[in-house]
This record gives sequence, C-alpha cells and structure tokens, in this order.
Amino acid sequence: MSGTKGLEGIVATESKISSIIDDKLTYVGYDIDDLTENCSFEEVVYLLWNLKLPNQEELASFKADLAKEMEVPQGIIDHLKSYDLSTVHPMAAVRTAVSMLGLYDNEADEMTEEANRRKALRLQAKISTIVTAFARIRKGQEPVAPKKDLNFAANFLYMLNGKEPEDIEEEAFNKALVLHADHELNASTFTSRVCVATLSDVYSGVTAAIGALKGPLHGGANERVMQMLSEIGTVDNAIPHIKEKFANKEKVMGMGHRVYENGDPRAKHLRDMSYQLTNITGETKWYDMSVKIEEFIKEEKGLPANVDFYSASVYHSLGIDHDLFTPIFAVSRISGWLAHILEQYSDNRLIRPRADYVGPDKQKFVPLSERS
Repeated sequence: MSGTKGLEGIVATESKISSIIDDKLTYVGYDIDDLTENCSFEEVVYLLWNLKLPNQEELASFKADLAKEMEVPQGIIDHLKSYDLSTVHPMAAVRTAVSMLGLYDNEADEMTEEANRRKALRLQAKISTIVTAFARIRKGQEPVAPKKDLNFAANFLYMLNGKEPEDIEEEAFNKALVLHADHELNASTFTSRVCVATLSDVYSGVTAAIGALKGPLHGGANERVMQMLSEIGTVDNAIPHIKEKFANKEKVMGMGHRVYENGDPRAKHLRDMSYQLTNITGETKWYDMSVKIEEFIKEEKGLPANVDFYSASVYHSLGIDHDLFTPIFAVSRISGWLAHILEQYSDNRLIRPRADYVGPDKQKFVPLSERS
C-alpha cells in the first residue's frame, strides 16, 4: 500500500453533482458557460440539489421558499454584536453563527431526507443574511432586512449596502455566485462529506466545510490577490513586483489550478465583468494590472489565471470589503456543500481512508525511571 500526498489523483467517491473533465466544468452535465450566461443563482442551486433545472413554476416556488427563510434569529444578531469586531476574523464569525443556527432549529438532529432538505433551504437562505449582518454591525450599522421580491444576488448586495444594486452589479454578483457554487471534490466539499458520513447533522457538515474554506490555500486566495494588487498600486509597477516575487520564490495567488491543465474555464467570465465594472467605477487600473500580470505569468510560467484572480477586482468594484471575499465564497459554495451532503446521506458509507506509516519501527519500550 502506498500513499499519495494530498490525495492527488485519488478518486474517493462517485457523484452526480459536478464534474471536471478535460478542463471543462459542468454542473449535472450542464456546461458552466451556459449556466453562467443564462441562469440565476437560484436555478443553479435547484439544479445541484435536484439534479435538474427547474421549470418556471418550480423556480418561483423555490425562490419564495428561500425568501421566507432569510431572516435569522435575533439571538445570532445579538451574538455577532458581542464580538470584539476589531480582531475577529469574518470567517470565524460566519463559522460560529452557522453552527449556532443548529441550536435554533428543532429539526437539527432529524435525519429524514425531507428534514435535511428543509435544513438545506434554511442554511442557504440565512448565510447571506449572516454575512451581511456581520459586515454592517462591525461598521456600527444595523443589519438590513431582506426583501422578498429581490433575487438572491440582488438581496445580498441590498442587505450589504442598504440600497438595491444596479443591474450590472446584480449581474456580476450573480455570475460570481454561479461560478463558485460547486467544484467537484474540493477541500471544503470533501470535508463536509467526511463529516456527515459519520451521520452527523447538516449543521455540523456545513460548519466543518466553512472551517476548511477559511484556509488561504482554498477560500482565501481572492482576498490575497486584492492585497497584492493594492500593494502594486500602479500598472507600471505590476511586472517589476511580480519579478520580485519570482526572485524571492513567493507564490502569486490566483494563478494556475490543481485540476486544470490549460486554464480555469470560470476565469473568463469574471475577467469580462472586471473589465465592465472597473470602467464604470473609473478604476480601470485594477483590470489593466490584472491582465498584465496574467499575460506575464502565462508567458513566463505557463500558468493562466483561475477564478480567484479576477473575482478579486470584481468584488472590490462592487464596494465589498476585502476580508469579506471568503465569506462570499461560502455564501455561494454552501449550495454545493449541501448538494454533496444530501448525496452522501442518500448512499452513505463511513469515509475512513488508511495512511502509510513512515515512522520508527520495532522500538523497545523503556520504563519512565530509566529514560534519559
């Protein structure tokens, strides 16, 4: 038996939810390009959970059900207000609040399929309210209640900023949500499946996934891209800065991908939105800088941009605080986590891999009194 570091190339399960084959990403067999250009985020969530796209009646019912569940218990809002908001990490706040939701749900430990689907709906609806409430509370503002007549993407931006977004802003954010919704057996999704494979509850599975997403090698990449762009400051400084990073053997976040050989198919959509939004805001340097960096690294290292690279300037152009980029990732990816959790429950087997032991062998025990 021989191990593979990071489980690279290991097929751990079968799934009907999403696939990455020949550098093409699909959700339930639908090409990501078609879904991004034509679907609302709600349609994609429905697709991931039901393995089919909704008709008009099903979509209207699903959107109404989501809207009904968006409010969060006052106890969670009060808890967010109790934090030392000068030091708390937004992902830690979201992780804790999502875990707390289980304390307010009398079905939290009910394991029927129907109950788990109701919990999935509650979690998908409430996470955007939690993230936006935290964002406002730490600025000394009161949370904004959701509007039942707004789409999911528009509602998030409305609850964040206190005003309804422009059409181009809603379109950009909706596309970002669709593009981040699922990505096969990534680290956080695998974590959620391992957790619920023990027959733990949905809230535990999602909380575990948020913990995995919090790491900079997974969900934190786009925040670090924006940090880098801010440090660079000007288009003329872009290439010298990257050359310096290469000289210091530093990693450039947002470039290349573990499972794509010829480029992330999601990146082009956010590249287009970055171009449009930075022109609207008058801050074209973020897009120009990004393009210059991508072209240079692709030529020098053969690494194209991934979805995180351009999502950074998109979120920045929407006026979103940089440390909220990863919580927003969770607002989208929870749809995929929940799809995988439901799939794991439907045909469960405890996930228990083995490890190659590479430590010392045949050691002789020495009593405590004789150890040097």
